[in-house]
Amino acid sequence: MVCLAGGETLLDHMIARAQRHVDPAKAWGRWSHAFIIGEQRCDGQLWVMESDLDMHRKHIRFGAQENRISKFHDGDFYSSLALLDFGLSRETVTKVLAGGLDLIASRTRYSLRELVGTLISLRHQEMRSRKNPLEQPQSFYCSALVRCLFLNAGVDLAPGLDIKNTTPEDIWRSPLIHEAWMLEL
Repeated sequence: MVCLAGGETLLDHMIARAQRHVDPAKAWGRWSHAFIIGEQRCDGQLWVMESDLDMHRKHIRFGAQENRISKFHDGDFYSSLALLDFGLSRETVTKVLAGGLDLIASRTRYSLRELVGTLISLRHQEMRSRKNPLEQPQSFYCSALVRCLFLNAGVDLAPGLDIKNTTPEDIWRSPLIHEAWMLEL
């Protein structure tokens, strides 16, 4: 399953505002982060796979990573959550999760540069289907990581868009959603 989050930080609001170009009425996007819900582990916790910037004291993670889903239980940071079910077979889910673990193990980086390229393409819609002009190999921001993992498993969440021009709002608008649940705080 894919989860989308809408946050309350300045960066979340900037991402939501930039996504207004996805909507014909220019409404701000609702989502600023995308991740995949993995499996429940032996610690009894659900774990997520994401590409994120994570800083705690002297520990910095900048790219593909796993975290407990409890990271998103903070209403001060995440005021909206959506859970998207694409009706995937167990085999396809396994491919998505295995691909995510591979990217985490290979320390795939977060790409701020590609975010800038996506911002450019959002302002010039004809560029969205073309290769991100600032693309970097083995680097993904959150929604590009989700899209890549699904595409490698044979499922295209946003047909017609380049992988590295995919926003959380594009995933929300996917024609492939089987069911969706939302929580707004």
